[in-house]
Amino acid sequence: MCGILAFFSTRGDAGAHRDAVAGALECLHHRGPDETGVQVVDDDAVFAHKRLSIIDVESSHEPLPYADGRYLLTFNGEIYNYLELREELIRDCGAIFKTQGDAEVVVAGYHHWGERVLTRLRGMFAFVIWDRLAGKAFGARDYFGIKPMYYMDTPDGVYLASEKKALLELAGPLPVDAASLSHYLTLQYVPEPRTLHEGIQRLGSGELFRFTAAGGVEVERWYRPVFRPAPVDEEQKVYDRIRETLRDSVRVHMRADVPVGAFLSSGIDSTAIVALAREFNPNILTFTVGFDVDGYSEIGVAQDSAHHLGVTTIPTVIGPQDMMDALPKIVWHLDDPVADPSLVPLYFVAKKAAEHVTVVLSGEGSDEFFGGYTIYREPLSLNSVQRLPDPMQRGLRAVSRVIPQGVKGKSFLERGTTRIEDRYYGNARMFAEAEKRELMRRNDGSVRYTDVTAPIYAECTDLDDVTKMQYVDLHTWLRGDILVKADRISMAHSLEVRVPFLDKEVFEVASTLPVELKLPPRSTATKYALRRALDGVVPPPIVNRRKLGFPTPTRVWLRGEMYEWARHLLATSGAGELLDLGYAQNLLEEHRRGEADHSRKVWTVLVFCVWHGVFVDRSIDPGIERNPSALLAKPALRATV
Repeated sequence: MCGILAFFSTRGDAGAHRDAVAGALECLHHRGPDETGVQVVDDDAVFAHKRLSIIDVESSHEPLPYADGRYLLTFNGEIYNYLELREELIRDCGAIFKTQGDAEVVVAGYHHWGERVLTRLRGMFAFVIWDRLAGKAFGARDYFGIKPMYYMDTPDGVYLASEKKALLELAGPLPVDAASLSHYLTLQYVPEPRTLHEGIQRLGSGELFRFTAAGGVEVERWYRPVFRPAPVDEEQKVYDRIRETLRDSVRVHMRADVPVGAFLSSGIDSTAIVALAREFNPNILTFTVGFDVDGYSEIGVAQDSAHHLGVTTIPTVIGPQDMMDALPKIVWHLDDPVADPSLVPLYFVAKKAAEHVTVVLSGEGSDEFFGGYTIYREPLSLNSVQRLPDPMQRGLRAVSRVIPQGVKGKSFLERGTTRIEDRYYGNARMFAEAEKRELMRRNDGSVRYTDVTAPIYAECTDLDDVTKMQYVDLHTWLRGDILVKADRISMAHSLEVRVPFLDKEVFEVASTLPVELKLPPRSTATKYALRRALDGVVPPPIVNRRKLGFPTPTRVWLRGEMYEWARHLLATSGAGELLDLGYAQNLLEEHRRGEADHSRKVWTVLVFCVWHGVFVDRSIDPGIERNPSALLAKPALRATV
């Protein structure tokens, strides 16, 4: 697990950029405090690296050379099947290794198998390889986008980095991307491949890139997850296969030369990971977090689960002041705003875990793979309307328009007569288009959420509506929210998070499940097959417990302890140049009076105000040792916008 920064020159003057790259690399110190490496390669490239030593601690120094220096690699992530691949490369290809680590397996695989190495890797990764002989760079992100990679194309060449802030130091101030802001206000995150800064993009999940000085950057998608639901003859065999595949995933995810722990909440996902992990390490430490507010703490249930499993759990309790104090630092680590309040408890549980271990296992990905969100049941409830002929649906749609807002049945008819492609755009739904017209100073009505979702729906036209929703979330919510916060917030504390559910072998099993084994028609259960598979593995009270996932009492605190802080932030933020903060202030006041629950919308604006203060007008000091105001104040080159 590391922080990477690379520059490939179009002018053969990479050495002239060495010092600027080395300086920007310090933005990523938290990603790899164990080692620093900066190397100029034939005036074609600069490779810079921050290492968090996990596997082969004493060796595997980066940037890592291979084949007598023909290749140079900088690598972020973990390859869980590296031992098997190493043995295969030695046996079948005569590969020679000088380290015991997984990084060398990646570059050796590229040397012997070419780009096909990507499909052989089982893990999370973002890497860059420079081939000195061919004068070509090659790199990729993993299957589901667990590890990040940003890039910036400039007249001098292309820059790639694990975090955007390193590129911002090199570029200097860049304009805010208005379309990305619009999407953020709708979705609570900025969807791939864009960022909130013009001129900087993300390499998409499951994408690769190639670069030559003559041809520039070429991006190509190398992996697309495919759901293929199929009828099941023997259900028990399916449940057994799920359990054993997940067990094997946990086994290989525990490969490390440093201590491995696990996050533990009150739900089935993290509990399952802990239950399986303790089979390989009975003394595994677990970590949980909660609040001193009724209905918002998972500590009690997590402690009961830990007791049942015979493992130790270390709790962390946080209050509203902790939340307010930590938010600027959290936003700095995020690079782009993510208005998910669970970021805050995650920040504190990761901080506590980092005091004891270097790696933690976590339960992300289960819901998208196995059908875990309650909203996935919506197509089943709307079947009675959606099966009607089109003329009848149009008539019911007309009826819904004359029913007063708030009257029972109006929403059902509206949703039932709307195509899934127009109705569903993910788990988080913040500001509607009409609201954004009031909130945004310069709202472009042509920018809509369908810009993000339409290409995704076009890839899954043959699927049922439930599986389409999973496919959309896999490409939006998981990548834009869940995995961004998991990577950035853990790495803020130099802690590696591993996600055994997001394993290509686990997806192969989950992708074949029919709807009735994810969401039984005559039940309120979600991810039914997974729950059945984990019977006897997870404590009985947890098997059917509804999802919480480190909930945050934002709605309570914005009416009380956090109200003055929020009001002051809205009144003083420079983000007023982009948003009508008076509109947001009215939402806050209505929320405080109890007239409506606007907590998520207010939080979305507050997080953007903090982001603007940290990255745009630099009025907020996030409290990082190396002040980002200094990082952003001195432009070193001009980005192509």
